[in-house]
Amino acid sequence: MPLINCLTSGVSALDSFSEGLQVIGNNIANINTTAFKSGDASYADSFSNTLRAASPGSDTGAMQIGTGVQVSGINTNFTQGSLVQTGSVTDLAVSGNGYFVVQDPANSATFATRDGSFHFNTAGDLINLQGSQVLDSTGAAVSIANCRSAAAASITYDNTTSVTIGPDGTVTAYDRAGTAYAGQKVGLLNVTAQSKLLNQGNNLFDFSATGATLAANLGTAGTGSLGKVQSGDIEQSNVDLTAQFGNMITAQRSFQAASRLVTISDTILDDVVNMKRS
Repeated sequence: MPLINCLTSGVSALDSFSEGLQVIGNNIANINTTAFKSGDASYADSFSNTLRAASPGSDTGAMQIGTGVQVSGINTNFTQGSLVQTGSVTDLAVSGNGYFVVQDPANSATFATRDGSFHFNTAGDLINLQGSQVLDSTGAAVSIANCRSAAAASITYDNTTSVTIGPDGTVTAYDRAGTAYAGQKVGLLNVTAQSKLLNQGNNLFDFSATGATLAANLGTAGTGSLGKVQSGDIEQSNVDLTAQFGNMITAQRSFQAASRLVTISDTILDDVVNMKRS
């Protein structure tokens, strides 16, 4: 049994460090992914076999042998990445707390995102790269069609010559005469339980498990604990490449040690079998 336990401990280490290397590999692969949030694997020991239990009236301690290691969790680092200028007015970044909310027009599914790579489609709707509509502070889709001048006149996207988006998310369209048409405010979602966000790919998060709702947590940038919107900027990945390479070397050496443990256990078990045969 002890040799079998040694073998299974080595196997558990191989499995755990493989998952850790997958996390590191994913971080490095997304070094240039817009608004990507890096992950970090943490480990915990497995159940221990108790050879002797400790008792209150005895001076002897407990005797236990561990059975290996396991991944206790994969934590996401939600710190803000650096902001870089793109020169495009519809590229947005959040300076501080908060997430943009986009809605798939096909099934009305809503997602949170820090990726503000937005643009206007031919209908004048502000959308992301996948075609989902960006929501305002009230939960409505942001559109040029909702912009109004001081005289309450409307404007179409075809007649729009330029657009600005303010720090509070206000979309303002201008026609050829220079008349300003103020519109909706790009909304930000306040998510306190960020560890419960589920990555859905395409830089989108499912926030249904966080307890945040559009009715209670969607608001205007710059209010409460929400950050401000920066037009013409994009948030970069928060992956620290130097730290990832250091973690990769550590995980690789740990994997090698675990594989050596499996090899030695196999060699000893083979010797035991050969002894019995002889």
